[in-house]
Amino acid sequence: VKFNNCAGNKGVRYETNSLDFKVRADGTLFAAHHLQMPSKQLILVVTAWDPQTLGRWEAIVRFLVAEKSQHSGHKPKGRKILPGDLVQQQSDTLLPWRQHQSANGLRRQKRDWVIPPINVPENSRGPFPQQLVRIRSDKDKEIHIRYSITGVGADQPPMEVFNIDPVSGRMYVTRPMDREERASYHLRAHAVDMNGNKVENPIDLYIYVIDMNDNRPEFINQVYNGSVDEGSKPGTYVMTVTANDADDATTANGMVRYRIVTQTPQSPSQNMFTINSETGDIVTVAAGLDREKVQQYIVIVQATDMEGNLNYGLSNTATAIITVTDVNDNPPEFTTSTVSTNPSARGRTDTQRVRNSWIPVSAGSRNWGGMGLPTTTCTRALLPSHFGFSQSEGPREKIQRFATAVDYEMNRAFMLTVMVSNQAPLASGIQMSFQSTAGVTISVTDVNEAPYFPTNHKLIRLEEGVPTGTVLTTFSAVDPDRFMQQAVRYSKLSDPANWLNINATNGQITTAAVLDRESDYIKNNVYEATFLAADNGIPPASGTGTLQIYLIDINDNAPELLPKEAQICEKPNLNVINITAADADIDPNVGPFVFELPSVPSAVRKNWTITRLNGDYAQLSLRIMYLEAGVYDVPIIVTDSGNPPLYNTSVIKVKVCPCDENGDCTTIGAVAAAGLGTGAIIAILICIIILLTMVLLFVVWMKRREKERHTKQLLIDPEDDVRDNILKYDEEGGGEEDQDYDLSQLQQPETMDHVLNKTPGVRRVDERPIGAEPQYPIRPVIPHPGDIGDFINEGLRAADNDPTAPPYDSLLVFDYEGSGSTAGSVSSLNSSSSGDQDYDYLNDWGPRFKKLADMYGGGEED
Repeated sequence: VKFNNCAGNKGVRYETNSLDFKVRADGTLFAAHHLQMPSKQLILVVTAWDPQTLGRWEAIVRFLVAEKSQHSGHKPKGRKILPGDLVQQQSDTLLPWRQHQSANGLRRQKRDWVIPPINVPENSRGPFPQQLVRIRSDKDKEIHIRYSITGVGADQPPMEVFNIDPVSGRMYVTRPMDREERASYHLRAHAVDMNGNKVENPIDLYIYVIDMNDNRPEFINQVYNGSVDEGSKPGTYVMTVTANDADDATTANGMVRYRIVTQTPQSPSQNMFTINSETGDIVTVAAGLDREKVQQYIVIVQATDMEGNLNYGLSNTATAIITVTDVNDNPPEFTTSTVSTNPSARGRTDTQRVRNSWIPVSAGSRNWGGMGLPTTTCTRALLPSHFGFSQSEGPREKIQRFATAVDYEMNRAFMLTVMVSNQAPLASGIQMSFQSTAGVTISVTDVNEAPYFPTNHKLIRLEEGVPTGTVLTTFSAVDPDRFMQQAVRYSKLSDPANWLNINATNGQITTAAVLDRESDYIKNNVYEATFLAADNGIPPASGTGTLQIYLIDINDNAPELLPKEAQICEKPNLNVINITAADADIDPNVGPFVFELPSVPSAVRKNWTITRLNGDYAQLSLRIMYLEAGVYDVPIIVTDSGNPPLYNTSVIKVKVCPCDENGDCTTIGAVAAAGLGTGAIIAILICIIILLTMVLLFVVWMKRREKERHTKQLLIDPEDDVRDNILKYDEEGGGEEDQDYDLSQLQQPETMDHVLNKTPGVRRVDERPIGAEPQYPIRPVIPHPGDIGDFINEGLRAADNDPTAPPYDSLLVFDYEGSGSTAGSVSSLNSSSSGDQDYDYLNDWGPRFKKLADMYGGGEED
């Protein structure tokens, strides 16, 4: 370390902030003892100080640690530095702004400090806020200084990850760090006075997040397919499996190692294959591959970080399916030597095909369908790796087709030499060429290619119940058209529960509602949504991607008691109630369940008891010797085994009823158990009888009222009513000697001709008028008792104005009664007013004839 204090460096001494390193007088830095360095980088602070002037100068020295092989039997000595050690401890105080007093009293400004990086381990448990370092200026003794920090993590997103006490200068981290989210932060520290004026120049602070092993390796595919020829020699390459670890790849946390766990079947040997622990290449390790005996092997491959340490590393597995292919003894050949085509560019995926690029191939053997499958490859091209081939079925010929891997943005034309050969070496003894070649010219036409999602289907894992607005992942698509200025927009194509939102510009997925694993939209704990990525090309093209969210269950559903209703006898016997519980969660957040009775009300535990059968079932029975019949609501507390456990107080309706000798409820007992006692039943019967009696009385009263309505009311007092002596006869027949008279003369004529032919204005007054009869208002049947006079006048007026009512304002002609009646004439009563007659005898007939006696007895006085 070179240093010059402008005074010849006399008496200058050097020191470091580490006991493991020292500095000689010439500035040479050396290790004080043997050290084992686990990290790739080492940062030291070297201090030069003058004992005479007490001046101090500091510098940052950063080492890159190189790997060095260790000899066997030799172990390094010295102190082991842990990965989590910080250069600055929480109690350190940094003085990035320093001023010194010279001997003559003059002040000179020294160069600002270079603050060494601050290392913070990720996933720290706190407590938070956690102090990282204290920053202060030596001017704080003269004036009041306020400190602040700016940059990403302070006043820029993510906000408030770090903060600083403006007075003391202590800098804190406020929450756990995640290296996979952000590996480092660059902040600037500021010092101003109370008026906001800058006191010192801003100082750069570098904060590095130390990686922890918190991510397990993830295979690119869960299932890998490969093939190997039968009879292959040991060491033959089969396939490569790849797993990625999100942790730091420069540390053991992200160093993945592979191993084979199992092989099925284990024939002819249990170790037919081996895997390169670092690259993941699977090769054969033993001879004896025979397609006729074993056509396929299933190999389980495990990837473990921490350089494969099974005790400390995290692991994951994938399946490798290895197909044993047959060998061929018939070489194929092309039937034409040149082919020209002009396909459209279809992107970079190898799942599409170049159009109209067909090459006829002849196998030249009867074993085409068995061992004669050819393999077509490009032997000379600009980019031969862009092409692949597919084969169609045929008994004697194969039509080879190029698999599209061309990209207009990469190559616009290709000149290929295509070779066809056997998949496996020809059988021994075959003396012929094993390959055939043909030339292919390909011109690529550009088309608008649809955006595609590199990871499709994409699977993420998280716990259910995350709040609304939580960022889940970024599901972005790639547009292959580099020469077209196109924008990709994202939208939802299928979101059955409407739980997700996607940012239309960057594809960021956030939650629009709380995700519930118990929802009907969840299948096997997986929620699946489909998103659309569309460009604005001509014509527009779009691609779809599927996001699968695996929801980890949490204990968010309390158990429910089953059944809800039950029946039991009023006296304890073998009749008990079996109870259980249902929980929408899954193991381990379900059973075993705990069933118990609440302490309030006290009658519950006094009358009932619960006996545990197993983890999921219990029995409810009577504790007392007798309980009155009826319906009882019995509360039961059910608790599950989740963490933390949830409980629910459910009520079971128990019908207590009298039982027969078989333990079955009797009919009366069933009624009583329904909640109706004997007193209640009697009360109901009495109410029914009273109701029927009231209905009967009402009917009798209505009939009597109807009868009185048709009875004519008396217009005079009962004492003056003399109608008891007035008799009404239905006919006034003739005398005994006059029964043979001609009645036809007294009857209405059969025809009306003699009436209609009369001169107008002349008619008989004893005939009913012919013609339209005027309509008159209906006379009331019963007079209003309060207005008898109006009733009589109204009836008289109606009779006077009714020309159709007898006697038609004329002398009536009555039936002729004949002559010579032995009964004598009515005229014998001699009612003529010309003679005097004494009516005083009417007074002797009683009060009923008093009115008549008054009318006739006082005639002379009137």
